Amino acid sequence: MTTNVLILCTHNSARSVLSEGMLNHWAAKLGKDVRAYSAGSAPSGRLNPFALEALTKAGVDVTPYRSKSWDEFVAPGAPEMRIVITVCDSAAAETCPYWPGSPVKVHWGYADPSNAEGGEAGKRAAFELTRQAIGYRMLQLLQLPLSSMGNAELQQALTEIAQQ
Repeated sequence: MTTNVLILCTHNSARSVLSEGMLNHWAAKLGKDVRAYSAGSAPSGRLNPFALEALTKAGVDVTPYRSKSWDEFVAPGAPEMRIVITVCDSAAAETCPYWPGSPVKVHWGYADPSNAEGGEAGKRAAFELTRQAIGYRMLQLLQLPLSSMGNAELQQALTEIAQQ
């Protein structure tokens, strides 16, 4: 059974998209039955070009990605999530909708690379470092025996990953 993971960031334009891309990329490479999605409470309607560039340079196909609302994932017919991860502090502080299936929730915060100084070169570097940090955590998630873990055990493991 596929483990569905929803990654949230308020605008769904950078960190959540990097997370979705890296988790799907690594899951496919490692043959894991995990599917990532991303969304936001107030989606910007566009993806940050530096996020797309960082993913593309890492070998991720970005054509299926778009900025979308978390409302899509509470609508009838939406995939049921096992894990919901917030990646920005503002999304972590928001009141989230009720997620069908009562998924495990965890916060993995990352600084907003869009705020990096140093012009375009500084932003590119910040996005690449953020992509690498996210990719590392996603690899850790994929090493977990997801299909055999109960929610309490999964919550503990995801919290430990956040603290590393």
